[in-house]
Amino acid sequence: MSLSVKHLLGIKELNVTDIEQIFQTADKFKQVLQRQIKKVPTLRDITVANIFFENSTRTRLSFELAEKRLGADVVNFSASGSSVSKGETLIDTVNNILAMKVDMVVMRHSASGAPWFLANHIDASIINAGDGINEHPTQALLDAYSMREKIGNLKGKHITILGDIMHSRVALSNIYCLNKLGAKVTVAGPPTLIPKHIESLGVRVEYNIKKALEWCDVANVLRIQLERQHKPLFSTLREYALYYGVNKQMLDSLKKDIVIMHPGPINRGVEINSDVADSKQSIILDQVENGVAIRMAVIYLLSGKREME
Repeated sequence: MSLSVKHLLGIKELNVTDIEQIFQTADKFKQVLQRQIKKVPTLRDITVANIFFENSTRTRLSFELAEKRLGADVVNFSASGSSVSKGETLIDTVNNILAMKVDMVVMRHSASGAPWFLANHIDASIINAGDGINEHPTQALLDAYSMREKIGNLKGKHITILGDIMHSRVALSNIYCLNKLGAKVTVAGPPTLIPKHIESLGVRVEYNIKKALEWCDVANVLRIQLERQHKPLFSTLREYALYYGVNKQMLDSLKKDIVIMHPGPINRGVEINSDVADSKQSIILDQVENGVAIRMAVIYLLSGKREME
């Protein structure tokens, strides 16, 4: 059991067989997570370093839990308070960690392409935990896995990705993954937050949020990433919530029930209201649970282990 790639740098590098294998392996690990003892000693001889040059809560904790559930030794590195602040380069930082005999690196970095750069310079397997505004592959995998769990095979299903498409690595990875699985994708939001020529990726563009929701089976709502916006792209958060936020009244006006998702963190009252985020239509907490199983599957498959104990 292994993937066709040595690293998980992006969804773009995976084929459909890889994605299906990750899903099937996650199914088995999800059963493990339901047991009283939620650990397997599969990777007891593997050391994984979590190297985060950007702030993270859910992704870092999810990876750390996945690694520990597999029995791996875990090393956590945060750029804040490290020698990076003294001018140490990325390569020197990682090589120092690898000198401690680390087998796998999970990395998040604010620079798009950083995991690819690293993969060309070190021998350990690299898992991209988010690079700039480029990709976030494990988030896309857990999103697609959660959709499939809820509505079945994604081929021909209508998925709307709604919000700050321009600055979202989650959006790009989701588009790649859903296209490979045969889903039909629409991106929706303000014109200033949707990249030009995004249709070239095989998606529809819709600026009317209600039409986008009426069309879809699943709506994946993204947060406004103010930290990545270097100039104002809409008037106020209140205006955004009024015209592009998803609320219960809007969902009730649709002619059908749709599934609501959000990769987090949620800006309640901006892109999504609490009565939607906490509703029966929401599978946001399922995404969090599935994130551990998916990351266990990715780590296990990249480790090259042949048996699941």
